[in-house]
Amino acid sequence: MQTHTQTHTHALIFSFLTLEAAKRIRDTGNHSMVTEFILAGLTQYPELQLPLFLLFLGIYVVTVVGNLGMITLIGLSSSLHTPMYYFLSSLSFIDLCYSTVINPQMLVHFVSERNIISYAACMTQLYFFMLFIIAECHMLAVMAYDRYVAICNPLLYNVIMSYHFCFWLTMGVYVLGVIGSTIHTGFMLRLSFCKNNVVNHYVCDLFPLLELPCSSTYINELLVLCLSSFNILMPTLTILASYIFIIASILRISSIEGRSKAFSICSSHISAVALFFGSTAFMYMQPSSVSSMDQGKVSSVFYTTVIPMLNPFIYSLRNKDVKYALRKILGIEQVHG
Repeated sequence: MQTHTQTHTHALIFSFLTLEAAKRIRDTGNHSMVTEFILAGLTQYPELQLPLFLLFLGIYVVTVVGNLGMITLIGLSSSLHTPMYYFLSSLSFIDLCYSTVINPQMLVHFVSERNIISYAACMTQLYFFMLFIIAECHMLAVMAYDRYVAICNPLLYNVIMSYHFCFWLTMGVYVLGVIGSTIHTGFMLRLSFCKNNVVNHYVCDLFPLLELPCSSTYINELLVLCLSSFNILMPTLTILASYIFIIASILRISSIEGRSKAFSICSSHISAVALFFGSTAFMYMQPSSVSSMDQGKVSSVFYTTVIPMLNPFIYSLRNKDVKYALRKILGIEQVHG
């Protein structure tokens, strides 16, 4: 009788422990299966939501019109069918894409009560955001190399910058973007997210997301540092080397008009490079424990919204070829002739 009682007691204890273990497994599973995130947004002040909505709506409209206009103008104008403008149209396409990945959703969040984004949508946004940001870094480097060949080796320019070479350079830019975004997103997917699902940002970006997981983010942060070093420092070094040779070559030009034209062409690219790499380096070239997310938001506004809007103007306002092509398309070139 005593043996039967002990057996029954042991069975009850075993059942209790089994239930507790199952409960813990279920709880752990629930913690790792966050189904949605809440984006903190750009500001916590309700009175600023409508003014910011109107401001960023205007910026996005100008961005879409400017970049689509640049792509269309380059496509329609035979005088702009050169490697320089081929790369510029690719840059406009990249600007248009990553601005579209972020801005429409941000605009919706300005006028909604809760800025909710699903786990799948957040990871998708992160993937395409990283893809186009990385592609922009390398496209700016390709454009600097194009200017180097045009100014330092003008006689061999058409030979070196052939259609096929330009095509493969552009494909290489997108391949690097795909590789980088796949690595970042893949390692983000392996992390376990707990109850804290508030992203202190207006977009699903790397550092804000890395503040949330229960599991270790050491590998992810190491990858961010390594890949950011490659995707920011390597294009930066390429651009610096190109412009050192470009400036040296320009200084050897005897005519003042020739120097002025060369500097005018290069100054637009230098302005775009300084704005883009300055803001991205501030965000990604420091450990997440040091970086302030509030400062990061301000910095990211430049490379996610402002720079895509400014690039078409930077490359067109001081460019006589673009102005002439636009007047010709509009049929008013004789008036200014």
